[in-house]
Amino acid sequence: MFLTVIEEPAESEASTYRVLELSSDSDAGSVELSASTRDRLRRAMPESTRRAYTGDLRRFLSWCTDRKLLAATELTEDERLADGMRHLLERHGDLHVIVTEYVSALADLGRAPATIERALAAITAAHRAAGAGALRTDGPRQVLRSYRRDRASTGAGVRVRKAAPVTIAALRAMTDALDRNSLVGIRDTALLVLGFALGARRSELAALDIADLGFTAEGVQVEVRTSKTDRDSHGRTAALPYGAHSVTCPVRTAQAWLAALADHGRTSGPLFVRIDRHGGLGRTPTGRGSSDGRLTGQAVAQIVARTATAAGLDPKAAWSGHSLRRGFATETYRTGADPLRIARAGGWKDGSATLLGYIDDVDRWQANPLAGVGL
Repeated sequence: MFLTVIEEPAESEASTYRVLELSSDSDAGSVELSASTRDRLRRAMPESTRRAYTGDLRRFLSWCTDRKLLAATELTEDERLADGMRHLLERHGDLHVIVTEYVSALADLGRAPATIERALAAITAAHRAAGAGALRTDGPRQVLRSYRRDRASTGAGVRVRKAAPVTIAALRAMTDALDRNSLVGIRDTALLVLGFALGARRSELAALDIADLGFTAEGVQVEVRTSKTDRDSHGRTAALPYGAHSVTCPVRTAQAWLAALADHGRTSGPLFVRIDRHGGLGRTPTGRGSSDGRLTGQAVAQIVARTATAAGLDPKAAWSGHSLRRGFATETYRTGADPLRIARAGGWKDGSATLLGYIDDVDRWQANPLAGVGL
């Protein structure tokens, strides 16, 4: 006897899961999942990914309905999301041609290749969740490959807008632009400096708790409990030494923010929290997010972009939450740090292609093969 779990994606917590009990010796029956099991299944995928996939699946099913590939029904949107893929499979069986045509339609609309890749990933996940196994994607990927080539030939796909790296000089300019006598300025200084020193993703910064910081004579140890590439949540411990400059020292800026939190009666819970216009910590009456006041990853990105603007940094550059992580990679490598140590400190996988791309950006000039040839 064995169990097959089928996830039927929906955006709300009302996402349904179906468990089929299969046995060659007995009749098939239905088994209801408990609320706690459904919750764990729902949270297995990061919230941001689930939200994006839900939107992608909704658009795919709407496209199918518009082309009479899927019957229009009076179901609610959540019901259609839960049952749409199953109905599509029952009606057509193999969805390879349909998905290939959909990818081509997205290309006709001029969608970015990365957007199409994500849509294909969402459809593939829903296909598997509906119990149909792996979706054959050779056709869709050939269409996408042709589309990438067409964009490159016209110049549309040559330039990829990457997050601008926060260099040490940029970090100092950003912290200098903050009012470090204000609660917001103390928080944002600690957020920027810790984010850079950890090489953290915005989601990792937002997830930090006060208890994740431990101070020693050498500096501060930060426990990053889970991350995008750490699916089993093994976690990593980052050791951040004292900095030479108090304003960009991860230890002293963190201590200043913790002292400010303690003055407001907060000695546990999330490290980085919202601050309202009256200087109150936590959730405002009309605010969004968790009730404990934790900053979201989106808020982290907004703080980086807002501070870069206040510091007068290049307005044409793409300043985002990822700028801190990219800056950590490029600046540490530029000073001679070993790429393997950079990867493990920042939570990249060994041999990460993304990290190697950042390193290549430095080597393009620092280790240029034309340097010294006498041109």
